[in-house]
Amino acid sequence: MADIARLIRLLDSEDADAWSRTLVSLAREQGFDQVLYGAVSSRHAKLENAFVRSNYAPSWRAQYDAERLAYVDPTVIHCMTSSLPIVWSPQVFRTPAQRRLYESACAFGIRAGVTLPVHGPNGEFGVLSFASDVRPDESFMRKVNDRIADLSLIRDYVFTSAQRFCGEVQELAPRLTRRELEVLNWVMAGKSSWEISRITSCSEATINFHMANVRQKFNVNTRQQAVVKAISLGLIIPEDHHR
Repeated sequence: MADIARLIRLLDSEDADAWSRTLVSLAREQGFDQVLYGAVSSRHAKLENAFVRSNYAPSWRAQYDAERLAYVDPTVIHCMTSSLPIVWSPQVFRTPAQRRLYESACAFGIRAGVTLPVHGPNGEFGVLSFASDVRPDESFMRKVNDRIADLSLIRDYVFTSAQRFCGEVQELAPRLTRRELEVLNWVMAGKSSWEISRITSCSEATINFHMANVRQKFNVNTRQQAVVKAISLGLIIPEDHHR
């Protein structure tokens, strides 16, 4: 069973380094010598902006980031659209690029593991991975099955306690007014300033004024660039616009 005292210590950690040490201790308590937590403000945000803490080999982390392997990694891809954990096996890594990723990870002692998706109440997205340098055989699968409830509990504490540190590395989103967000959502839906003025009962000049403010806050030149920026920061979500 997960150590409740250590879980509470995650909540009480004064800085990200102390928090990371507690996370590593929790992982080892569950029989995993390596652990990684990564999260972004939205599943539409750039993964390069993620808050990441792990005790993986720094050279592997550097290679993973430099080659942008998060966009290839089947565990990340799975977690984007599922709330269920994914247990690693060679069969999970299907494409040539994924198989190369797995072979490289094995060289750093990341041979078997389980990744739990993180989906926060405000659209946050992340992964929590527990890994070991063991064969992903039936014995390993039984161990994961026996401990999945504890791992899920750890995941919930990790996400909640990490929130106050995530802003240290993520790009800060500018504050938009309610009307600016409304206009931006309609722009994302492909509406012109005239069409938005009719929908919102505002003048076309007022709509252009709001979009000018948005472009200035995002430091971009066009409304399309503003939409892309807003999506990357998780301020608007494509499938949520009004029609």
